[in-house]
Amino acid sequence: MEKTEVGKVFNYFAKIGVAAINLTGDLKAGNRIYVESSEPFEQTVESMQIEHETVREAKAGDGIGMKMAKPCHKGNRIYKIVE
Repeated sequence: MEKTEVGKVFNYFAKIGVAAINLTGDLKAGNRIYVESSEPFEQTVESMQIEHETVREAKAGDGIGMKMAKPCHKGNRIYKIVE
C-alpha cells in the first residue's frame, strides 16, 4: 500500500466523532485514507466541511472537519492511499 501524507488532526470532537484536520495535501470525497493512531484504521472520505459548508474537495492549507470511522487524537497523521 502506497500512501502520501495529506494532513494532521488538530482537534477531535469525541461526542460527534469528527476530526478537525489541517491539510498539507489535496483531498477529495471518495479518496481512501489511512489514519495513523494508537489503533490505525482506513476509511473512505464520505464528506468534508470547511467553515460548516460541505465540500467535495479541499486543498493544502485548508482546515476541514471530517466524520471519522473510529476515534483519533490531536497529532494523528492522515495519509491518502494511492492505488
